[in-house]
Amino acid sequence: MNEKYISDVIIDFKNINVNYGMTTVLKNINLQIKKGENWVILGANGSGKSTLMKLFSNDLYPNTKYNFEKKIFGKERWDIFELKKHLGIITNGLQSQFAGYSSTETAYEVIMSGYNSSLGVYKHHSFTQEQQQKAQEVMNFLEIADIKDKQFAHMSSGQQRKCIIGRSLIHSPEAFILDEPTTGLDIKTQYNFIKILRILAKNSNIVLVTHNVEEIFPEITHAALIYKQTIYKQGLVENILTSENLSTIFETNINLQKENNRYYIKSIK
Repeated sequence: MNEKYISDVIIDFKNINVNYGMTTVLKNINLQIKKGENWVILGANGSGKSTLMKLFSNDLYPNTKYNFEKKIFGKERWDIFELKKHLGIITNGLQSQFAGYSSTETAYEVIMSGYNSSLGVYKHHSFTQEQQQKAQEVMNFLEIADIKDKQFAHMSSGQQRKCIIGRSLIHSPEAFILDEPTTGLDIKTQYNFIKILRILAKNSNIVLVTHNVEEIFPEITHAALIYKQTIYKQGLVENILTSENLSTIFETNINLQKENNRYYIKSIK
């Protein structure tokens, strides 16, 4: 997989500002994520995390009033469909789109739709034997081969989430960016989902965008804290994830603890 890397710097943002009309939603964003690093981007609701996700996926562009640099895999411009072959974006919004508009698609069809970045498989789509074999391998890896013909609407939330990941895995992307990946999952499914992410982290870069410290697994090496529409602090995870820093960005007194290589909040006052 590593030979696909276009650049050793996956995300390179300098002085990024984003506005919705007259409202500033992100300001002075400076962030560099390199090959071999796994990041968590942590912040409260409304801090700007969702907007940052849209910058990663090229669904939003910076305010050109400011001098800025925005590169993904070393390139300033991407064909959006080509980018998705290198960068897997996993969002709850995409899962909701399938639930709303493509609920009759089977697990196999959802995964195959990744080849065309579509909300399902259509009559004019054709696939090679190699592509079909890849889809089967992905389902085996995610342990969902047994629901190959199950419709999306009839799946559990965890099964749906695995299908959305499988849709990105079709391309064996170098990096994954996941938006609050365990939201809505029960305890057992959360555990199994984090286990999958830990396996993916061995060969791909993982970026978690979340407000939940319990999603942070041992392979996460770096952290960035979003506060008041900018990056408050960033660096090695052991230096950034402290009770003091989390108390600041969540504006409450947090006692953060770590046990068995996992973070948890012991108390909130």
